[in-house]
Amino acid sequence: MKAAGRPADDVAGIIASLTREVADFPSPGIAFKDLTPVFADAAGLAAVTAALAQVAAGVELVAGIDARGFLLAGAIADRLDVGALAVRKGGKLPPPVLSEAYQLEYGQAVLEIPADGVELAGRRVVIVDDVLATGGTLAAAQRLLRRAGAEVVAAAVVLELAEMGGRAAMAPLPLHSLLAL
Repeated sequence: MKAAGRPADDVAGIIASLTREVADFPSPGIAFKDLTPVFADAAGLAAVTAALAQVAAGVELVAGIDARGFLLAGAIADRLDVGALAVRKGGKLPPPVLSEAYQLEYGQAVLEIPADGVELAGRRVVIVDDVLATGGTLAAAQRLLRRAGAEVVAAAVVLELAEMGGRAAMAPLPLHSLLAL
């Protein structure tokens, strides 16, 4: 895979070089991987967007997960000349909505999409997010979109924390990560 004329390992190198690690966030013992510097860097954002757009080629809609996935979905959709859909955290969209509850390491959360106004039935969709850890959020988004009638063809992330096992939660859906740690 190439991004903006660069081999995939160059994209991974760009991501690795710009990612900030924050110790003990959001709780003690966690080494949080902050991709904000990647997205704030013009070359970093361009490389990530180009690489993820290759993964998403052929889709009709890019679904980005609240909130950093929104940045990616918009940029990828623009590049592919398709639409973008914001998969929101619960309570952020006006009714009616379709909702999907799921478990987090520290509790429960809800994702929502509009039940009206956006026709999803039969549309080829890719789901994008910044980081894959346990896979709960991406798996919930996949279930939600499929329940709405979308054909979810793949998921893609910038960074995969492989030791967290999130890839298994997505199987058998193809999952693409630009950098796995």
